[in-house]
Amino acid sequence: MEAGIDVVSGSVVAPFQTKFYCITSCVPPCILHATPYMLSDYDYELPDEFVAQSPLADRADARLMVVNRKTGTITHRHVRNLPEYLDPKDCVVVNDTKVLPARLMGTRQKTGGRWEGLFLAFELSGLWRIIGKTRGKIQPGETVELRCADGRVGFALEFGVQLDDKSWLVRPEGLVALERVGWVPIPPYIRGGRMLPEDRQNYQTVYAAKPGAVAAPTAGLHFTPRLVEAVKNLGATIVPVTLHVGIGTFRPIVVENIDEHQMHSEWCSVTESAVSTILSRRSAGGRVVAIGTTSVRVLESASRHGGLQAFEGETSLFIRPPYEFKSVDVLLTNFHQPKSTLLILVRTFGGDELLREAYREAIREKYRSFSHAHRLIVRHFGNSTVDRYFKLTGICWSTTGLSSSIK
Repeated sequence: MEAGIDVVSGSVVAPFQTKFYCITSCVPPCILHATPYMLSDYDYELPDEFVAQSPLADRADARLMVVNRKTGTITHRHVRNLPEYLDPKDCVVVNDTKVLPARLMGTRQKTGGRWEGLFLAFELSGLWRIIGKTRGKIQPGETVELRCADGRVGFALEFGVQLDDKSWLVRPEGLVALERVGWVPIPPYIRGGRMLPEDRQNYQTVYAAKPGAVAAPTAGLHFTPRLVEAVKNLGATIVPVTLHVGIGTFRPIVVENIDEHQMHSEWCSVTESAVSTILSRRSAGGRVVAIGTTSVRVLESASRHGGLQAFEGETSLFIRPPYEFKSVDVLLTNFHQPKSTLLILVRTFGGDELLREAYREAIREKYRSFSHAHRLIVRHFGNSTVDRYFKLTGICWSTTGLSSSIK
């Protein structure tokens, strides 16, 4: 995510600067030899019709794929069965970021040309930091009249300074509230990024609490209030952490050697209270069940000194082979796009061949994909890399749903 995107086409328009670190660790030579490092190894073909365009009426009704590594069996269930695969001692870690209505649309007052942008952050003195796309080159001092999702006009942005990363500092004219002028930044693979009114609810997790993301932590999109209550009634605890998903989530990897990829930077936080709960549950024999790759990146970033600690700041952690996980036992995640950093993370966590076969099985069974679709979960045994690669219990993933590990 070190780049802006063309908010019209979805293509990368500018690089950002890495602000954090990447952790690697040594593993046995047999694992190093078997682990792919080239981008082409993370490619696969996915028919367009498998990309989900909307969630089910009841998100927990989504199909759930369960793969048992021990027995070699695959079963298909539903997301509502998730609590059956959890233990009362488990700690379920969710990302409580809230998606901002960050997409901006308007007209250049100087030329009458169409302009589209994406809100990135609030800055000092009431300025906004944004990126944008228009025909021709916008100049400092120009004004864009914004068009609201409800059709209203009259709100404007005055362009000031363009920064080194090609983003702009702009000044809203008058009392312009992002909630009034912004559109939900739907991913381009859903209706070409075209927002519908119901997306304000559908493209948000039920536990979203802290505004700051420009894309949803989609692994949690199919938690419903009833499912959350069922997890709590089981005795498992739900612990929030925060990672504000940034613009770089849209950035593709453009190098063949994945070690050369410059990872995006995102702000994240895990509190002392969250750390205390997680460590307490783990010491009692419970597992840390991370809901989504964003939760994984928070926990692993906060474990960079060997053990989980409270943390707040930027992370550019790129998890790839031969990374050794420190604070996550179970990962629940999406069916990710080919050649993505998220797919690399999941296959690093779960073991390459197992995850390859799971993806093939999902395509054979015509599972739906991406934000409103499949979920994949991987459980580790033990703490060593060998355990994680060769004693994996199972994976689950769902059509527009969640998934859990085999006990």
